[in-house]
Amino acid sequence: MTLPRFYPIFDSVAWLERALPLGVKLVQLRIKDRAPDDLRADIRAGLALAREYGAALVINDYWQIAIEEGADWLHLGQEDLDEADLPAIRRAGIKLGLSTHDHAELDRALALSPDYIALGPVYPTILKQMKWHQQGLERVREWKRLIGEIPLCAIGGMSVARAPGAFDAGADIVSAVTDITLNPDPDARMRDWQQVCA
Repeated sequence: MTLPRFYPIFDSVAWLERALPLGVKLVQLRIKDRAPDDLRADIRAGLALAREYGAALVINDYWQIAIEEGADWLHLGQEDLDEADLPAIRRAGIKLGLSTHDHAELDRALALSPDYIALGPVYPTILKQMKWHQQGLERVREWKRLIGEIPLCAIGGMSVARAPGAFDAGADIVSAVTDITLNPDPDARMRDWQQVCA
């Protein structure tokens, strides 16, 4: 499977409304702390937008809503895996991305035949507190050797300047969050990303 190399992650539909018209073709919607009805409405709106623009929208965490709303993609962290009904997800035909941070998590992920594997944080990240320190590009190289043909996503502290190094180390996809959302000109930054990932 060939996935787009640029994979931004956003926490609201408003960001999708900015990114998708710019030609972003793979994007994750990672919403936290929303009332269930609002959450479902946001996911439904995001999926409609993605279909309108011919993009793949990855839903983070909320596997039940992803199934019910007809999502094509789902991303689960290791903690999410403890709760998720993986047979139901697969029956629904949903493609699955999984987070990994160490070898035990990678072994667990590989046993589930995911559609991509994410490794992070490659660099220090300000997005969330994590018990893992930066993995570095050597770990990206190692992960790619271990997972073979499965697409590898590098995440954590990624920027336009760091993306080429991640690709050179074996990443197939690079995820960005704050490099876009905290940029003074997010639209220009997304265009920069598209250029470096072309």
